[in-house]
Amino acid sequence: MRQFKYILGFAILFTTSVNAQHKHSKTSAFTSYKGLVMAGYQGWFNAPDDGAGRGWNHYAAKGKFEPGNCKVDLWPATAEYKKTYKTPFRLADSSAAVLFSSYDASTVDLHFKWMKEYGIDGVFVQRFVSNVKSPVSLRHNNTVLGNALNAAKKYHRAIAIMYDLSGMHEGDADVVINDFKKLVDSLQLTTRGKKQTYLYHNGKPLVALWGVGFPGRSYGLKDIEKMMDFLQNDKEYGGCSIMLGVPTYWRDLDKDAVKDPHLTEVIKRADIVHPWFVGRYNEQNYPAFKQHIAGDVEWCKQNKIDYAPVVYPGFSWHNMYNKSPQNQMPRNRGEFYWKQISGALESGAEMLYVAMFDEIDEGTAIFKVSKNPPVGASSFVTFEDGVPEDHYLFLTGMAAKMLRKEIPFSETQPVQQAESFGKK
Repeated sequence: MRQFKYILGFAILFTTSVNAQHKHSKTSAFTSYKGLVMAGYQGWFNAPDDGAGRGWNHYAAKGKFEPGNCKVDLWPATAEYKKTYKTPFRLADSSAAVLFSSYDASTVDLHFKWMKEYGIDGVFVQRFVSNVKSPVSLRHNNTVLGNALNAAKKYHRAIAIMYDLSGMHEGDADVVINDFKKLVDSLQLTTRGKKQTYLYHNGKPLVALWGVGFPGRSYGLKDIEKMMDFLQNDKEYGGCSIMLGVPTYWRDLDKDAVKDPHLTEVIKRADIVHPWFVGRYNEQNYPAFKQHIAGDVEWCKQNKIDYAPVVYPGFSWHNMYNKSPQNQMPRNRGEFYWKQISGALESGAEMLYVAMFDEIDEGTAIFKVSKNPPVGASSFVTFEDGVPEDHYLFLTGMAAKMLRKEIPFSETQPVQQAESFGKK
């Protein structure tokens, strides 16, 4: 019966694809996620004077942004930003510490410039459903996405959308559907011609839905299926590939996953499965976790689905949640990150997802981080002595080379030469 349904389903989909006149360009400069290292891009930071009207968004904690009240555990290195904003924080020399705003086009441009310089293939721009429902947040997100699309073209980096369903409610599938239509029509998300840099997979534009199969959420698998059906089969806006962001233990329907067997059937309809690993292991117990990844890879091969595991450099959210220890999952000079990269590739992964490019609030950012953050009532995680501020950009670029076999596989992280990129 299952085989008959699959064959019938294929016939229906094939007929639909012939008759449909999809709005998307037929192809892209990036035709597959395979062989790429992509990062998540939050783009959610603001300053009061940036024009977005969101204050110190994602920098402030408890409505305040001042020493003793902040939300970030890493302080970005700001020397290369064209536009920065003074903060109430002070450096060791008593000068005012500054920060960037993601709302500024120059900020996004610099981030994509770094991606090109260090060989990082591109990013999934995060798009929270809760933000889509807020006019002020929607304006910010559309501005950041528009700037990212332009920068991706300028620096020839892959770009794709990831809808984060956190904060979504039952019945909100139409919010995502209508938003996607607007992005295709107004921002030309996937309609910029065959040389566009929007990421395609299996010959179709790739759209990620993150937050599928986690327990305790107010939306369910029916909402997921409605969005998937639209993205795959709509006569105008369909014809997309889908990546599903799922719990770590999606395959076992255990621990952080719902215990509903229907989750497995939903996942089988996707092109790529993308399990969330941040916080699930540390450097000490990661070697045992590798067996879990190998099992995921095997399942995906058997079911003809691609697999995009997460790797992350470290984790810390003490300033956001004071009861959590600072530097909770230490980076250990890049050793933790490289163990995950080499472990995923050794287990058979053909693509990687880095969490995250710019998330300094949870301490997972790979972009340039200050070695001399503000001093005072708030403390910040810094890289160890001798580890340059761009070390994780460098490692991510080397991971892409190793994935594509441009350099030999190695469990030992590569050594960064000071002259490699002309900056420390």
